[in-house]
Amino acid sequence: MKFNAVIGGVGMTRFGKHMETGLKALGAEAVQAALTDAGVDANALEAAFVGNAAAGLVTGQECIRGQVILRSIGVGRIPVVNVENACASASTALNQACAMVSAGYYDTVLALGVEKLYHADKKKSFAAFSGAVDVEVVQMLLEALRQSAQAQGAESAGAGEKRSMFMDIYAAAARAHMQRYGTTVEQFAGVTAKNSFHGSLNARAQFHDVLSVADVLAAPMIAEPLTRPMCSPIGDGAAAVVVMSARTARARGVTHPVRVVSSVLHSGWDHGVDEPGTVELCAHEAFEEAGIGPADLHVVECHDASAPAELMAYESLGLCAKGEGGRLIDSGDTKLGGRIPVNTSGGLLRKGHPVGATGIAQIVELTEQLQGRCGARQVAGAKVALAHNGGGAIGIDAAAMCVTILMR
Repeated sequence: MKFNAVIGGVGMTRFGKHMETGLKALGAEAVQAALTDAGVDANALEAAFVGNAAAGLVTGQECIRGQVILRSIGVGRIPVVNVENACASASTALNQACAMVSAGYYDTVLALGVEKLYHADKKKSFAAFSGAVDVEVVQMLLEALRQSAQAQGAESAGAGEKRSMFMDIYAAAARAHMQRYGTTVEQFAGVTAKNSFHGSLNARAQFHDVLSVADVLAAPMIAEPLTRPMCSPIGDGAAAVVVMSARTARARGVTHPVRVVSSVLHSGWDHGVDEPGTVELCAHEAFEEAGIGPADLHVVECHDASAPAELMAYESLGLCAKGEGGRLIDSGDTKLGGRIPVNTSGGLLRKGHPVGATGIAQIVELTEQLQGRCGARQVAGAKVALAHNGGGAIGIDAAAMCVTILMR
């Protein structure tokens, strides 16, 4: 189905450590900001899709997360669909909202992503990530990571107990990329340094300090070759969008409408190491549906849960050839002012990664970029944008992957 939906309004909280703010308050802040931006009242909403991954584990709120959040601001009666899809929860919620609007079922729909990961007991926070793999084979996975680290001489890697196992998964992929293509740890650090500059310009980002490559490399090692700034932090936050049909957007006088022209969602599958995976499949279909190619993009928000993840996403999304991600970061092309700026928000590395909110936070950034509202981090003349958001891991691929293309 060809997508034909309009982002009528966006809103989000600052991402960070909000120990005294609950899930309801975070979600309400983002929703109310999006409604204000769209110029509509809550009674205009006909349905809501609410992405969240870990509230059950961290806060104890299960089953009716979206209803609880929306009822706290007086929104009831409408159908609320709770969406849980690991780190792709919010982008999946947006995908479903846009699909329902494009199909003509609704004219005005809310898509919300919200998460609280900070907790006095850090084991609860990390449990949110350890459950994003096949738990029946988790011990086999941990042993495989340890053996990989040992074989590659990575003393500080191998699934430590005081961090997300995903950092060990990313570390193993990074070491393999270095061995195969000659990618350097300085190039991975360059991703973080770039994103720290972008994040310093974003008032809603979790971190605002600007780091050099030397700063990144001097930080404590988490899982070799990943130092702490090369790993996305946990965080709390929410992001929301009001999705409208084109007809409704025109009737309501939405200025500078941003269209969702493609949103492709797939799950991983068993395939060979050198065969295209979920990112390549989603990107190929999204480009085909939008009638464009990678060269037509002006700005990208990608899932940099680790610095190597962004560098490898360059290759999978077609921004450069396989093995050339390191050279692309060295060129400066993905920094503000470059040919194709990536993660102008600061990305997950610096803006933060409240898992269930991340995918829609990307859409907030890209919508504001296409509308020229990003101030010092504005990409001049941006008209076409892509969001890449994945979640979970099974085998050698993501469990869920979503690629969305927006146009002004």
